[in-house]
Amino acid sequence: MQVFHDIDEARRAVENAKRIGTVGVVPTMGALHEGHGSLMRRSVQECKATFATIFVNPTQFAANEDLSKYPRTLDADLELCRSIGVHGVLVPEVAQVYPPGYSTSVQPPRVASDLEGKFRPEHFGGVATVVLKLFQMIPATHAYFGRKDYQQWRVIQHMVQDLNVPIQIIGCPIIRDPDGLAMSSRNVYLSPPDRKRALALSATLATARSMFESGERNVTIIENAMREQLRTQVDQIDYSVVRNAQTLEPIDRIDDSAVVLLATRVGTTRLIDNCELIGE
Repeated sequence: MQVFHDIDEARRAVENAKRIGTVGVVPTMGALHEGHGSLMRRSVQECKATFATIFVNPTQFAANEDLSKYPRTLDADLELCRSIGVHGVLVPEVAQVYPPGYSTSVQPPRVASDLEGKFRPEHFGGVATVVLKLFQMIPATHAYFGRKDYQQWRVIQHMVQDLNVPIQIIGCPIIRDPDGLAMSSRNVYLSPPDRKRALALSATLATARSMFESGERNVTIIENAMREQLRTQVDQIDYSVVRNAQTLEPIDRIDDSAVVLLATRVGTTRLIDNCELIGE
């Protein structure tokens, strides 16, 4: 496995790999866990070559979010990539991604405007910008994203479509710990008691799915039940909603495409989770 710190070298390696077939890329911010591993394994299975990126992107952190505290575990991250069979990993410096005088950014698509876009208004601008830049550095044919960051996955889908970027975006299933908690780099911040309380997220999703499978289609009724279940276990509910699965726009009834989306704080840790009731 090659580790690249030079963007041009990485790009040349990707172009060479594309001569023999498809190339997958898995963009990450490091602190890798089995959720990331599942994305890389799928790419290795489906593509001739797989590349990953490890870059803690400063432009998607707001002023009140401590960039310096984001977990950084580069040696372990590279070992995981190597064990899975990743062909190359780009680990660029901030000055390479955002050179002196940098002033261009991507305005994210409409699907970014609510939910995370409301609570973290600068976030998706940073995400869209850095992902488009990474697609230029690693011009792969396929890109793999986890559906745990559901809105992010939709944002990247819409951006690629709107800007005619020649890459296929593939959303992969959420990977959960045995207790049901969705894997996240932020889980390391949870104390043991808080981790136990955090299981309310997956339990609430199970409640919503059970209500849907029992025939409930009224979104207000499902959302009220979810909030009632969550409020006794978490410290703050940012949102607990049912939305159209493609556009993330509000709906009154579940007639076709629908996804349940949660964002809460447990202790000092912000957690998100979701489940599709009717997907693509």
